[in-house]
This record gives sequence, C-alpha cells and structure tokens, in this order.
Amino acid sequence: MNTQSSEDFLKAILEAKENRDWNAIAGLIPYFSYLGVEIRETEDELICSIPRNKRFTGNPTLPAIHGGVVGAFMESTALVHLLITQEITQLPKIITFTIDYLRSAKVDACFAEAIITKPGRRVANMRVRAWQKDRSKPIATANANFLVS
Repeated sequence: MNTQSSEDFLKAILEAKENRDWNAIAGLIPYFSYLGVEIRETEDELICSIPRNKRFTGNPTLPAIHGGVVGAFMESTALVHLLITQEITQLPKIITFTIDYLRSAKVDACFAEAIITKPGRRVANMRVRAWQKDRSKPIATANANFLVS
C-alpha cells in the first residue's frame, strides 16, 4: 500500500472502531470479503467466522476445506483482533505464523478466536484457535507474531 492509502485505511479502521462496526473492518480487506469473514462481539470476546462454501474444498474425497483457507482465516482472525483491540498507529505486519492442523475441517462454517499473549511495544504475540460445530474440538491452533510499530 502507498502512504495515502495506508492513512485512508487507518482512518476507516478508527471510524469502524468508534462505531463498533466490526464487519466494516472485515469489509476493508478484499480477501476477508472473499472468505466471507464475519465478526461478532460477545461480552468478553471477539469471534470470527466464515460460512460453509464449497469453493473452499481442498480434498473432495473427504470432503475437507483446504488447509490454506483454514490458515488464511486464522491469520485474518489474528489481524482483526489486533485492529479492534489495540491502539494502532500503523498497519500491523505479520512476522511469523505457525499453525498446527489438528483434524480435517469439514466443508462447513468455521469459527476462530484470537488472544494476545504479549502486547509488546514493537511485537504482539498471539494465539489463535479455530473450530467448527464443537468449540472443544479445535480443527487448528496457531501462534502468530505481528510487528505493531
């Protein structure tokens, strides 16, 4: 992104935060729109979801969602969590993202949550967990580090 579009993007993020319009944040990023990312807030957490979509099928014999879609969704969840919960002055940049696939993701809706484990001045460390119908049976977990300043 060039400097002007970064400023516009940050301004749109801040406006969405002020209005608590979390799905407006997801709508700013074209890949989030492609995935169909939706964000909902409960009393104590933010949950991201993607709908059932046959286009995400990676293994038609199971059938299962492609692992890249699961990984991208989880990375998106981490980024959204940072944008919503932290005071940002520039766009966070991914440093590392390590994912553990725990079970096949059926071609169905997926949910994910992110938790900041260490909100440093320069680097934010996070954990992400994704599941489908049963939150106690995650399909994948991940650790992420973002450059935040």
